[in-house]
Amino acid sequence: MFLSMLCVWAHTYCGFPEEHTVDAKHRKLAPTSRTSLNYLDLPTGHIQIFTTLPQGLWQISGAGTGLPSVLIYHGEIPQVNQVLPSSSPTVPSLPQSPDRPGSTSPFAPSAADLPGMPEPALTAHVNETEDTTSPSPCQEGPEFSIELPKWPESVERFQHSLQDKYKTLPESPSGPLVAVELVRARLERGSNKSQERDLATPDWTERQLAHGGLAEVLQVAGDCRQPRETQVVAVLGKAGQGKSHWARTVSHTWACGQLPQYDFVFYVPCHCLDRPGDTYYLRDLLCPPSLQPLAVDDEVFDYITRQPDRVLLILDAIEELEAQDGFLHGPCGPLSPEPCSLRGLLAAIFQRKLLRGCTLLLTARPRGRLAQSLSKADAIFEVPSFSTKQAQTYMRHYFENSGDQHKALGLLEAQPFLLTHSHSPVLCNAMCQLSKALLEQGTEVPLPRTLTGLYVDLLGPAAQNSPPGALVELAKLAWELGRRHQSTLQETQFPSVEVKTWAVTQGLMQQTLGTTEAQLAFSSFLLQCFLGAVWLAQCNEIKDKELPQYLALTPRKKRPYDNWLEGVPRFLAGLVFQPRAHCLGALVEPAAAAVADRKQKVLTRYLKRLKLGALRAGRLLELLHCAHETQEPGIWEHVAHQLPGHLSFLGTRLTPPDVYVLGRALETAGQDFSLDLRQTGIEPSGLGNLVGLSCVTRFRASLSDTMALWESLQQQGEAQLLQAAEEKFTIEPFKAKSPKDVEDLDSLVQTQRLRNPSEDAAKDLPAIRDLKKLEFALGPVLGPQAFPALARILAAFSSLKHLDLDSLSENKIGDKGVSELSATFPQLKALETLNLSQNSITDVGACKLAEALPALAKSLVRLSSLYNNCICDKGAKSLAQVLPDMVSLRVMDVQFNKFTAAGAQQLASSLQKCPQVETLAMWTPTVPFGIQEHLQQLDARISLR
Repeated sequence: MFLSMLCVWAHTYCGFPEEHTVDAKHRKLAPTSRTSLNYLDLPTGHIQIFTTLPQGLWQISGAGTGLPSVLIYHGEIPQVNQVLPSSSPTVPSLPQSPDRPGSTSPFAPSAADLPGMPEPALTAHVNETEDTTSPSPCQEGPEFSIELPKWPESVERFQHSLQDKYKTLPESPSGPLVAVELVRARLERGSNKSQERDLATPDWTERQLAHGGLAEVLQVAGDCRQPRETQVVAVLGKAGQGKSHWARTVSHTWACGQLPQYDFVFYVPCHCLDRPGDTYYLRDLLCPPSLQPLAVDDEVFDYITRQPDRVLLILDAIEELEAQDGFLHGPCGPLSPEPCSLRGLLAAIFQRKLLRGCTLLLTARPRGRLAQSLSKADAIFEVPSFSTKQAQTYMRHYFENSGDQHKALGLLEAQPFLLTHSHSPVLCNAMCQLSKALLEQGTEVPLPRTLTGLYVDLLGPAAQNSPPGALVELAKLAWELGRRHQSTLQETQFPSVEVKTWAVTQGLMQQTLGTTEAQLAFSSFLLQCFLGAVWLAQCNEIKDKELPQYLALTPRKKRPYDNWLEGVPRFLAGLVFQPRAHCLGALVEPAAAAVADRKQKVLTRYLKRLKLGALRAGRLLELLHCAHETQEPGIWEHVAHQLPGHLSFLGTRLTPPDVYVLGRALETAGQDFSLDLRQTGIEPSGLGNLVGLSCVTRFRASLSDTMALWESLQQQGEAQLLQAAEEKFTIEPFKAKSPKDVEDLDSLVQTQRLRNPSEDAAKDLPAIRDLKKLEFALGPVLGPQAFPALARILAAFSSLKHLDLDSLSENKIGDKGVSELSATFPQLKALETLNLSQNSITDVGACKLAEALPALAKSLVRLSSLYNNCICDKGAKSLAQVLPDMVSLRVMDVQFNKFTAAGAQQLASSLQKCPQVETLAMWTPTVPFGIQEHLQQLDARISLR
């Protein structure tokens, strides 16, 4: 309370600046749930602090106070989503404290509480206060009210102007809008040795969709947000998925009054920031060229910096700032004064030194250098691809005014490869453009079978009407910008005005959003990739021996190609190999196209020398796409026949186009395959297509995805495909690493019991019947919680040979878990290896285990191990007694337990009766080493290592 009095005094007499937490729309102060009931006496008035009022800064005034305003700061900053009651309750006056004269609050400090203040001065002040105290507000005193602070006119005017700017929602450059729900995501390290992080690939049924839309995106990180801490939300997605349009929609939503928790929203396209010069101000960031002539004056800027928690800052496409690499994790030194470099300004925001407490919304591609540093963001979302239904909706909207919807869908369905690519919004738009052109011609020409053919047909008419060499010059610009990780350029960078005019007229280049400068960008990232491939296919500046590196299949260790233009490899293969007259020759001069013949020989030799077994899953898929784009039967068959019999795509995302080319390659190979499709995010339809191939004899996929596929096939009446999916599915070996794994395994067992209530072994699901190795590795916290569920279903796995309850993780199932496990031994007749290490087993559990082990006497070969438990002499004695009955046992490990020399001698004596046992490992620190050496001398089978 005394601190509150000091704050009042300081504001009244020292002129501290005001700072208020205010809802801009309703002009209401935000309350809090914390309470503080105090009274504060001033010389000329009385002020109450009620329990319903929020902690924060308050402006209080009333008749008779003699003060224009009083600010009281107490506690934490209030939350923005709380609402102040319309009226304050009446609080009765508190009696005076008898030991503190003149105080109306028991919380007022006494002289003893304030050693730094002279006693006479304090007493005189208190007496003076008593003499001039006003009556209690419960009596005849005047009523006081809380006057809500008003914004300065300039601040309110700026806010309205900003909303007017954002109310006009720009049209999507890729055609009609189709609503998609964002997916919760996270970054994880790849399986290779590099430090790169990729988007984690959840199973299809485990995806967490943001059904709440924008509100959920902004709220999900705010739930765990600390007061006055910057909240960082990242939205990732491939180029052309609609991230930028989604970001602009956020600002439009705020302008329409749907985000009242923010007073200001600033949308900043990052390509506007990456400009020459090293002098930047925070005002430059908040007001990019797209907002001009709006300007942040001193009063507005002061309000923003004092209320950062009411600011939403959107940085769109941060991959455009890769030249500023390092600002996310730069040194945490003091904040440099403005002006500063762009890198310094961004570092101050990302490291929570500038605008601390704001909400920072970022969009980026998942594979950029800056995106790798976003793993510590408060929340990460991904923009997903179109579903089949959404792609059809897009096409219907595109052709809704022409009446050619069914014809366009027919053209697309006739080319299944392009149909799989319709899941990408930018490619769906390109297919619609070409379909519209073909339908307008009135000819029955089908769509091309490759992406290369799609873009050749789109750009062919533009190339025929271009100035001489214009397409080649534009292709060179696309390649050079891509090597610098850029997609925008100034008008002055064009070789001529004619080339620029032609490119803009044909829709190849367009004005960049968010800038007033003469800056242009390619109409899509894939178009830039295609033009870059055109430059590579026809230029003489790149040596033939360097050409294979641009396929990005086997990157070189020295001067590797970073493959920022990730669409180039497929387009390059298509342009070089497809018939010249209908491909590269339709875009460039015949002399330039002839260069491709030499490049074709180089790439053919390279592709046929590749060792497919050494390629990682992602590069193998890229090779299949390149081989498909060539439309060269020799190359396609060579690649397909080189595929290994077991293909693991564990952790590699499988998109619909990936599933298509993989299925074609498996059919062409003419051999049997087993597939590992776990953690691929494969769609149910794609999983069904691969499983239905006769050449696929075994497959692994997530349990939840597989059971969802079974249920779908059963509902659709696909009895034959359902039978194949059940017979080919395997979970061998199975490792439970989370409670969800145990739940899924339990669901699989329950599914079998429902389909086979008679428990006929011949009708068991092959996945359950053939499981031989099961590992349980949930750790010391989750292990004891999840093991009972596993123990209940263990009896269903009649062929289980290896049960590992350690797996380099202390599960600590304890004596209770051992008791539950022992009850299943009569059904586990095939069990050969049992590992119970590091499970906190005491004598109680050891005795239970010894009682049940005879049920495994004929099968158990290795009891490895009971290592690092808490077994004492009683438990050792129980194990020693049962040891002669274990006629199949060969290895037993009881190291690092707590039995003494007596227990060790009992085990050694029992070992003499077990000629079948080959090794008994029993070194433990509780037995003197001399005794252990003596026992080993008596029986060499005792191991002390």
